[in-house]
Amino acid sequence: MPDVFADLVGQDEAVATLRHAAAAAAAVLRAAHPVAVGSGQAEVEGEPGVDPGAGMTHAWIFTGPPGSGRSVAARAFAAALQCAYGTGCGECPGCHTTMTGTHADVRLVVPEGLSIGVGEMRALVLRAASTPSGGRWQIVIIEDADRLTEAAGNALLKAIEEPPPRTVFLLCAPSTHPDDVSVTIRSRCRVVPLRQPSAAAVAEVLVRRDGIAPDVAQWAAAAAQGHVGRARRLARDPEARQRRDAVLAVPRRLTGVGAALDAASALIEAAEAEAEASVAEADAAERAALQTALGAGGTGRGAAGAMRGAAGQLKDLEKRQKSRATRAQRDALDRALVDLAGFYRDALTMALRAPVAPVHTDTAAMAEAGAQKWDAEGALRRLEAVLECRAAIEANVKPRIAVEAMMLTLWKG
Repeated sequence: MPDVFADLVGQDEAVATLRHAAAAAAAVLRAAHPVAVGSGQAEVEGEPGVDPGAGMTHAWIFTGPPGSGRSVAARAFAAALQCAYGTGCGECPGCHTTMTGTHADVRLVVPEGLSIGVGEMRALVLRAASTPSGGRWQIVIIEDADRLTEAAGNALLKAIEEPPPRTVFLLCAPSTHPDDVSVTIRSRCRVVPLRQPSAAAVAEVLVRRDGIAPDVAQWAAAAAQGHVGRARRLARDPEARQRRDAVLAVPRRLTGVGAALDAASALIEAAEAEAEASVAEADAAERAALQTALGAGGTGRGAAGAMRGAAGQLKDLEKRQKSRATRAQRDALDRALVDLAGFYRDALTMALRAPVAPVHTDTAAMAEAGAQKWDAEGALRRLEAVLECRAAIEANVKPRIAVEAMMLTLWKG
């Protein structure tokens, strides 16, 4: 079995940093609780001279573009910290349970809605202050830490300022810009920057780990622009490929104002349908579980009264589910915009005769025709329109308004 860092694609410098920190953390535990070699917490292999604590700290921020592996790095580091040997061997119970999400001392926060609220963060911080049941580390992984509300960020800051001795916080965010992570939190964390992995590195991991044919892996890695998760989805999911084909057909559909507005509606409706399909099963299961817990279907004397008093809880659940659906729709729309941006990037590089490979090899002919029609300046304006649409949606502009404005710009140039 490969070690826990095997799936962190193209991040050699970050892996070296995290390995050293994990070895230092193991040295801290050995210094605090000396044990005999072979008792389950052996000496760190290959790290006999590591100073306790050198290179290890209680709070980390993993930064990098989407698809660079921020959450993968955080989970792998957590596994290395829980590893019985301090190396992230991938075979011991600590590594295995952490990587599968079942370790009792590793808590993963994945925001389903638009933000992470203060109530959730306070409860998490309270639980993180407990003593590790396994005797090693209590670890909190927060994916998309840039979605922390101001109040939630303040609650987290208090925990990071005065951390329990065996608690480690691992935050994932696009960057350390104040819009993503507050300056005060950033100042108390060690930053691990991740880079956009190359298409070749992504293709290699798809072939090795997922058993995907080399030619399909190379195409998917290029089309996904270095995003490992999207590349895997394109390589394995026919519906994902169909959605991509529909998006890349947009440029040739823009023949007038009406066509531009129709294309905007089609893009929004496709994102809504994809989002609805992705959350429908979870929504139904959550609602059924809550109704059962509240006594739905019961025949006892208090069952009807309990259900009458459950309206507030059902309303709260519907609110959370609506927020999750909105987030899923925006994520689906953003994936479409990334594909569209890749097309106009190809047109721009072809207009400039830049010696780089196209992102979308299957639409290269159409991008070449666009480059001849628009020239470099026109292709650049269209690319900027797509990127501005992404930024507008992230700033909470109504998606339909942002997409319609983008489509009109793409038509007019």
